Formats: sequence, C-alpha cells, structure tokens
Amino acid sequence: MAKRGGFPGGMPGNMNNLMKQAQKMQKQMEEAQKTLQETDYEGTAGGGVVKVVVSGSKVVKSVSLAEEVVDPDDIEMLEDLIVAATNEALRAMEDDAQNKMGRLTGGLGGGFGF
Repeated sequence: MAKRGGFPGGMPGNMNNLMKQAQKMQKQMEEAQKTLQETDYEGTAGGGVVKVVVSGSKVVKSVSLAEEVVDPDDIEMLEDLIVAATNEALRAMEDDAQNKMGRLTGGLGGGFGF
C-alpha cells in the first residue's frame, strides 16, 4: 500500500502546503517590489546644497540645487556634487531593497533586479 502525502522514498512532507507557502512568499515579494518601486529616495551632497531624488525603479526624478552652489567658474565641483548626491540616493534605495527582500527570503539571496 502506498503512503499518502509523502515524497517518493517515504520522505515526509505535504506538497500542497509547500505550494501554498511558495505562492504566499511570491505574492509578498511582488508586493514588496511594487512598494519599493513606488518609493522615492533622496540623496544630498555639499551639506544639502545639492539634492537628488530617485525612484525605487532607479529613475532620477529630480535634482535641486541651492543658488550658492551654482558657480560658473567651478562647474566641475557642481558635477561632482550631483554625482555624489545621486549615488547616495541610489545606495539608500539599494539598502532599503535588500532589507525588505532579505526579510522575505530569510537571507537566501538571489537577484531581484535591485
């Protein structure tokens, strides 16, 4: 007589339960990804004179410059500040994505496109 609810070879387990858990985790991951993509992340540089906002889908949404940072004789400094602020915003987004997805996967890792 064959065993019910087990894997071949007599290993205990409930395939239905496993599938339900996988579907639940997938739904939670999809919701977390949607939340991340809808969230804005801000980075600043130069003590706040340059501010960059990026979306969770890695789109630069805005760049704000304080009037005193705009020096026609020092464009290179302004460019550096914009790059620094953008990178800070992207790091904030990546950190948030890793924290949220890590909680769902229990540290399993894996590429989620973030």
